[in-house]
Parts: sequence; C-alpha cells; structure tokens
Amino acid sequence: MPDQTELAVDVMTSPLLLGTPHGFLGRDGGFSKGIYAGLNVGLGSDDDREAILKNRQRAKNTILKGSELVTLHQVHSADVVTVDQTFDISDRPHADAMVTSKPGLLLGILTADCVPVLFHDAAARVVGAAHAGWKGAIAGVTDNTLTAMEKLGAQRANIACAIGPCIAQDSYEIDAGFRQKFLEVSRDNAEFFLTGKPGHFQFDIESYVAMRLEQAGVTQIHKLGLDTYAAADRYYSYRRSCHRGEPGYGRQISLIGLGE
Repeated sequence: MPDQTELAVDVMTSPLLLGTPHGFLGRDGGFSKGIYAGLNVGLGSDDDREAILKNRQRAKNTILKGSELVTLHQVHSADVVTVDQTFDISDRPHADAMVTSKPGLLLGILTADCVPVLFHDAAARVVGAAHAGWKGAIAGVTDNTLTAMEKLGAQRANIACAIGPCIAQDSYEIDAGFRQKFLEVSRDNAEFFLTGKPGHFQFDIESYVAMRLEQAGVTQIHKLGLDTYAAADRYYSYRRSCHRGEPGYGRQISLIGLGE
C-alpha cells in the first residue's frame, strides 16, 4: 500500500451542492496506519489520537481552509442541534445531525456504513448534515434536520440534499426481525428489501433515506451510489471490519459549510 500521506484526499461532491463548500471524503491521504490506514477521523476508534487529529485537520483544510470544524458524539438518534460555534472535542453534543447559518463553520458527519446526508438551501444560506443509521433513519433524523433548517429561514422547496457513500443493498444482509421493524411503520417499506438467503433480506438503506427526504417535500436529491462495504481501499466499513474479525474500524467524514 502506498504511503497514505503522499496521496491526495479523496473527495466526492454533488452537483446539487456546488454553491457551497462540501465533500464526502474517503480514506486516501491520511496519517493513520495499520487497519486504520488513511484518513481516519473517528475519535471513538483505538487509532493513534495524534494521527486522528491530524486527519481531522487535513479534512477540514481540504474543504474549507480557515473554517472551524464541528462534529458530534453520534448516538444513532433523530436529534438535531443548531450550531453557531464550535464545541470542545470532549464536550460534543449527543446528537446525529446539525444545521447552521453561520459562515466559517464546517459541519462534519462521521460514518462507516451508515448514511451521510448533506443539505443546502442556497437562497437562505443554510446548511445541514445528518448521520442516518437505520435507527436514526426510521426515527426521522432527516425530517428533523429539515425542520431545524426551516427555523433558520430555509424553505423546504429550496433545499437540495446529497446522500453520500454508505453500505449498499448487495452488502447489507439483515434478518426478518429487522425487516419487520420497517414494515410495522409502513407496509410500503417492503420495497426496500430483497429476499436473500433463507430468513434473510438485503436492505437498501440509501433508497430508504432518499424516500424519506422525498416524502418530506425535498425535490432535489442526489444519491452518489457508492458502497462503503465493497470498496475496501476507498472507504471504512464497520460491517466489513466485523466480517474480517478486525479489532477496530475507521470512520470517514462528510463535510459542508458556508464560505464567508
């Protein structure tokens, strides 16, 4: 494997969000080694802390130099915070989405199979970022993010959303009990599950999150369609790490902010 520090940071962007600094970052171009090799930004991992902090700084500077990075202590909730200042790393709010209208703040969502969603209302100059694992997705984390943006002056009809790298349906095997949780909310959710091996299904969480956004009134939605599990050289994946029996896993970051 090449020296990660010599690689450029891997950044995917969405044409729907090109009016504001943003990016879905991969693992290339970081300071971490071993199973965390690359741009691991997960403070909850057992990676070398100095490497993690250097990775976070490099990620921030790649998207919006001079900005202040804001991240959360993510807990798979539907909770959203409105931010107008940074938090100390040791005092991050327990929540899974953020919104802001303050220039110079860069909102960062960490994932390793879950769904990162970036939001932007160009007219109102309001941005948001959400971490949608299955628990947060079904509980309405994206709906709550839209509501929080509206409180800052955004209009739902003007909000564009991009859904970044996450575990794809081909890689996301679940059991019948998991599927039942979604069917209890709506029988229509059956469309997001394909039959797999006996007693199991394949879940399309990316399309489920897109559907929730569409039902909430968002008309501009971009799915990047990138599978974190399958792209081992490009993205960290919690499920892949478990299947390999590795003792830990890294996290990539998705970022959005407002320039001055």
